[in-house]
Amino acid sequence: MKKIFIAATKQNDGKTTVSLGLVRNFQGRFKKVAFIKPIGQRYLEEEGLKIDEDSLLIEEVCGIKCGLKDMSPIAVEKGFTERYIARPDQESITRQIKDSFRRVSRGHDLVIIEGTGHAGVGSVFDHSNATVAKLVGSKVIIISSGGIGRPIDEIILNKALFELEGVKVLGVIINKVLPEKFEKINRLVRRGLERKRIDVLGVVPYNPMLSWPTIEQILEETDFTLLCGKEYLERPISQVIVGAMEPCDAIKYIADDTLMITPGDREDMVMTALGCFREGDDKRLKVSGIVLSGGITPDDSVMNLLANAQIPVLLAKSNTYDVATCIHDLTVKIRPRDTVKINTVIKLIKETVDLDNILSRL
Repeated sequence: MKKIFIAATKQNDGKTTVSLGLVRNFQGRFKKVAFIKPIGQRYLEEEGLKIDEDSLLIEEVCGIKCGLKDMSPIAVEKGFTERYIARPDQESITRQIKDSFRRVSRGHDLVIIEGTGHAGVGSVFDHSNATVAKLVGSKVIIISSGGIGRPIDEIILNKALFELEGVKVLGVIINKVLPEKFEKINRLVRRGLERKRIDVLGVVPYNPMLSWPTIEQILEETDFTLLCGKEYLERPISQVIVGAMEPCDAIKYIADDTLMITPGDREDMVMTALGCFREGDDKRLKVSGIVLSGGITPDDSVMNLLANAQIPVLLAKSNTYDVATCIHDLTVKIRPRDTVKINTVIKLIKETVDLDNILSRL
């Protein structure tokens, strides 16, 4: 049985994206591919169990049936770390991970193991990514996001910690490389890591669409209230603008799939958004939705127009700046119903990652 542990140099480098792409592509080469995320920090309640959302994604999209609880044995819920420090129980966590991994991997040809953050994450409760990779006897691929100097520095640091645990690093995948810098970064990062005897297994270009949230995701992750447009919550957001300018200036910035944030008493900005239609489609607005800040609801005549505009409108109690900051800081995760994103990920990994090289190194 072959095993690949997917680690990263920091959060949001694309572990789940790469894991999903690898699982789907390797399902075409192996009869049975399994997945496990031994330690998860973002979880959902599923049949009374705390299950990491990445495990749910892989199970549904890839059709993997290894038992959700075994695919996500340790959920780091609120207070988990504090309780562990007060009453450490390393053996219990180790046993849960080993038992789940044994059940998940039984009868499979390949297991993809997704870590959580960089090599040292989890050290506070004696189960860093490096330690977990050693527990399950897996070799590691390190993911880092686009650049040259910083990724190489961070890769070297992470590789050292894995090697300290006796875990072999197969190579690295550089993710989210800006297209306009792709050729330069691809050339230099390979040369720089070759000097350190580290194999680059792939360089993946940045696709902004993969990080676009939907209005529904914003609603799920905030305390905003939906005023109207429930049937349009799946609209994607390509950019966010703050409507704190003059309407004549705002028009210059409103593009297709824009989310506008504006105080609820700026009816001039609301009317401006309602007057901007897509090129070639005078029935669909450019804006995907509007967030009204300050807890202010426009008068009834404006609300009637919004209700008929075929876009979601959300109400936020916070001021415009805090609303914009909150949306900017959201972590956008791929969901099972994001078919376009999923197909894009599978194609990206197939075209930019050397799958044959990975298999030859296992």
